[in-house]
Amino acid sequence: MLRSVFQRPTLRSSLLGAVVRKNASRLYTSESAKPSGTPSVPAMLAVASMGFAAYYTLAKSREGQRLPRARQDVEHSAAARSSIPAFRPDEVTVVFVLGGPGAGKGTQCERLKQDFDFVHLSAGDLLREEQTREGSKYGEMIKHYIKEGLIVPMEVTIALLEQAMREAIAKGNKRRFLIDGFPRKMDQALKFEETVVASQVVLYFECPETVMLERLLKRGESSGRSDDNMESIKKRFRVFKETSFPVIEAYEKQNKVKTVSCVKPVDEVYHEVKLVFDEMFKK
Repeated sequence: MLRSVFQRPTLRSSLLGAVVRKNASRLYTSESAKPSGTPSVPAMLAVASMGFAAYYTLAKSREGQRLPRARQDVEHSAAARSSIPAFRPDEVTVVFVLGGPGAGKGTQCERLKQDFDFVHLSAGDLLREEQTREGSKYGEMIKHYIKEGLIVPMEVTIALLEQAMREAIAKGNKRRFLIDGFPRKMDQALKFEETVVASQVVLYFECPETVMLERLLKRGESSGRSDDNMESIKKRFRVFKETSFPVIEAYEKQNKVKTVSCVKPVDEVYHEVKLVFDEMFKK
């Protein structure tokens, strides 16, 4: 048993309004508490009311594809899209990389990327890029959630991850993916595996909270990240313990979790990680 230790076109307003009306009664959201100081009402309403019709159009708009003209076309495409995953497990390999803030997920992923020909996709980095992308309807909303240490609604994150996977396949036929910092809640895991692809394994970096805090404060001296401050860090620790750790426990019951301690120096940690990947993903 694990131990709990610590450019592109935009969505048309008319289309989004139709989606909001259609999906007002069926919410797919990963946020349970109403945050304070919320960003603009239209942005929050748009994301909170996203069914998979809007999820579909967000992905297509980022691909640069023309959006369907009629609401019926959107609904039909979304229904077809949500019933079949985007990829088959024999087509792509997905490893979820989880661990508390400051556990060293990104550092280890960069090494695995080089040695095992994986694409490293950081959910947090993708959200920060979308936050600053010109024309993004979700920039202010993402900025608020990240600053507050809260979980961004999963429709946005899943759409960004799927699009990044498609781009990697199209550009270099890369089909191995390390998804860093996702899923952060069980509903995210279930929806990703339902609509994108099933994961093969979960790599969990176990690290005491005191060590992670020291690392994050040190990183905050030069990172420029809005969430590398004491207030945001404490909120992120709480969110990880309450919502993300249960994901690890659930996957452990499926025998899909590989746990590595991150207290040791970076090189020693990677040696242990590499042993796991040598066994599972030999070139």
